[in-house]
Amino acid sequence: MKETIKQAIKKRIRLIYQITAAIACATLIIYVMPRDHVFKYHFELNKPWGYGQLMSNFNFNVNKSSEQLTIERDSICRIFEPYFNKEMSVAQEAIKEFEEKYHSELSSMITYRQFEEYRNRLNKIYEQGIISNRFTEESNTQSNYIRLITDNKSSSIEKSRFLKAPEAYLELTRNDTIPRDIVNRLQLESFIRANIIYDSIKSVAALKEQLEGISTSDDIVMTGEKIIDRGDVVDSKTYRKLQSYQDEQNKRDYENNKTVLVLIGQIIFVITMIFGILSYIYVYCPDVYNNNNKYNLILLSATIFPVLTGLMIRAGTGNVFMLPYAMIPMLLCLFTTKRTALFTHIFSIMLCSMMLTSQYEFLILQIAAGHAAILSMRELSSRSQMFRCVFFVFASYAISYLCYELIIENDITKINPMMYVYFTINAILMLFAYPLMFVIEKLFGFVSNVTLIEISNINSELLRKLSEEAPGTFQHSMQVGNLAAEAARKIGANSLEVRTGALYHDIGKLNAPIYFTENQSGGFNPHSTLSLQESAKIIIKHVTDGVALAEKHHLPSSIVEFIKTHHGLGKTGYFYITYMNEHPDEEIDESAFTYPGPNPSTKEQAVLMLADCVEAASHSLKEYTEENINELVNNIVDKRLQNGELNMCPITFRDIETIKDVFKNRLKAIYHTRISYPTKKQK
Repeated sequence: MKETIKQAIKKRIRLIYQITAAIACATLIIYVMPRDHVFKYHFELNKPWGYGQLMSNFNFNVNKSSEQLTIERDSICRIFEPYFNKEMSVAQEAIKEFEEKYHSELSSMITYRQFEEYRNRLNKIYEQGIISNRFTEESNTQSNYIRLITDNKSSSIEKSRFLKAPEAYLELTRNDTIPRDIVNRLQLESFIRANIIYDSIKSVAALKEQLEGISTSDDIVMTGEKIIDRGDVVDSKTYRKLQSYQDEQNKRDYENNKTVLVLIGQIIFVITMIFGILSYIYVYCPDVYNNNNKYNLILLSATIFPVLTGLMIRAGTGNVFMLPYAMIPMLLCLFTTKRTALFTHIFSIMLCSMMLTSQYEFLILQIAAGHAAILSMRELSSRSQMFRCVFFVFASYAISYLCYELIIENDITKINPMMYVYFTINAILMLFAYPLMFVIEKLFGFVSNVTLIEISNINSELLRKLSEEAPGTFQHSMQVGNLAAEAARKIGANSLEVRTGALYHDIGKLNAPIYFTENQSGGFNPHSTLSLQESAKIIIKHVTDGVALAEKHHLPSSIVEFIKTHHGLGKTGYFYITYMNEHPDEEIDESAFTYPGPNPSTKEQAVLMLADCVEAASHSLKEYTEENINELVNNIVDKRLQNGELNMCPITFRDIETIKDVFKNRLKAIYHTRISYPTKKQK
């Protein structure tokens, strides 16, 4: 009853979290979406105007280009003179401290005359001024002058007139007749402090005032004036006029509250798209929906590029075709299903398309590129596959754009060559998916096939140590890996993950390899000198030791879970049953013979548990007949089912039967009898 209540509470909390996360993502997308009036004209720099004559319906200023404004702002910043204050109290406090320290400590090191000489030098240094180092940290001006505030008046003074802290120290100790070791013991640097202090508030306010004084326009268009005519090339000046005309029209629409309707439409559309993604994974991918990490990855994937698109459109820089939208399905293929990757990509680009004027062209190209990415990303196991995927995506963009332009324009000369530059930039950015894959692994706790292949290398430090110090355990792990990988492949589980988990599942035995029978030789068994409880404790400890070793070597969390669950909450059968037989009337403390668990929670973990038990037990058979092998496999698997050790796994009875068949066939192949080779008779 309590467990049911706990599960219900956890389910309710997860539902609240999922709804909150979805609302947060939708809010972020809506926030960055431009709410300007949709300009019915599409224009590009240095391309012909494809519409009729355009006349201005109102007066508006022609805005300067962002590059021109940037140059003017940079020019002001370079020559700006920051404000500084001269703090008189700093000098007084420093000299007072020097006097006090002389009377208490330094009088035994230097004479009073030397003390006065240092004090006079300090006065002169502070009169000249020691400038604050914060100036170089907080101000990016290149001016050689500053404005020094004294008596509420500021005057422009060259920076070189002031001393920096190292220069002040050299000035204080110059021409000293005192030995250097005594000077060092005086610690004179502690009395040197900046008294020319950077005034960030006044500096920022003054710079802001100068920047705000820059005029943002350099021309004006009157009502009824022609902006552009059909066939005219959109040069840089006309381009600025069209942009300014569009901005002014958006401003007028905003003042007339027309953007409220746009906002309402955006809210409904974004909520519909997010609901579409979530309803899809809820119905068709319940394992993704119930896994918080995968759920978060889907939401992040559906949000990141709409947000980037909105920010790029708001900033008015670049071209959206430079953004690697196909990176989302490419990465999702590695950590979820291909169908999930495709649907998430489609919903994501639909959200992006609502911010653009050329919606149809965008959707056609992005759907084609996303489909190419999914088809070329089956199971990433090498870097070359990433390059191949990027090549197919680039080819998809290039061919799709060529076909679209030929169909729409019917003229090959109207194809914009800059689009292929954007596609090239897109392809280059897609290569960052490889390092991003490792970031996603660490952030969400996933493991890619590339990582599994890397850590399953038997020449790695941990596996090499296992093969050298516990060769029997290493061979057992290899056999379990082969057995479990084939069973996992038959039931549709991740065979590479199971094989890797099998290689590491018994690494805890490295701490005491001699206590495990597969590593014993010479007939001596150290358990003969121990009590049954002590022996069970050592055997059980290999699970916790394995977890500690795995975490020390930074193995992925999924591999650590294999180590924890390969015995589940089972018991050390030999020692437990022996103790029961020797103490039939005693109440047994089962916790002393029980592994810490938990029980397996995935198909992969269940397969490894069963393969481990079957492989270990197969060595106890005295005769390897078909009947013995079948009975062994059936007994072991059925016992795990009866004990409820597989209750938390999403595994079916059909999967169980398939696993049994694989184990039986593999064991029969391993332990088949060989024919006896005849010996040559002697003449």
